Amino acid sequence: MNHITVIEFVTLDGVIDDPDGSDGTPGGGWAFRYGREAVAGDKFRLGSRLDTGALLLGRTTWELFARIWPGRSDEFSARMNSAPKWVVSRTLTDVSGWNNSRLLQGELTAEVQRLQRERDVIVIGSTSVVHALMDNDLVSEYRLLVFPAVLGTGRRLFASPAGAGGLRLVSATQSGPAALLCYEKTGE
Repeated sequence: MNHITVIEFVTLDGVIDDPDGSDGTPGGGWAFRYGREAVAGDKFRLGSRLDTGALLLGRTTWELFARIWPGRSDEFSARMNSAPKWVVSRTLTDVSGWNNSRLLQGELTAEVQRLQRERDVIVIGSTSVVHALMDNDLVSEYRLLVFPAVLGTGRRLFASPAGAGGLRLVSATQSGPAALLCYEKTGE
């Protein structure tokens, strides 16, 4: 079975809310305070998974990415732009603004399981999508870029115990001011 991998920028206290400041939250922009190099490129070490997998994005994340990625042409951006993208939205009707984007039709978990049979699924940001997948125990891997920031408030990746049990640390690597932590589900 292929993997469902969750990719998140996260603070030391588990907040994933508004790392770039685009939502205008009081603590927003926390990841980008460490400079562009802290967040640029393939920080999550996805490599060839972008060539063979598919991106799964919620509406808000897709809209943000559709504004910034198509205009970029470096190697990582080319991979992001050419990867198939599935967009979860109840309101969007047109996702032609970023190439290889399609609206996910049908019930989320059933459609993601169908997609997972064909390829790896990479979920970036997209908090409500991630939480729905976690609630249904579908996430097989977490790649978290943890920044030395403490916000105290905001949406958290592990808002409930769902999805948190049975994780095994696969790797921990320093990435500038942050640490890339990779966890896999153990099935326990």
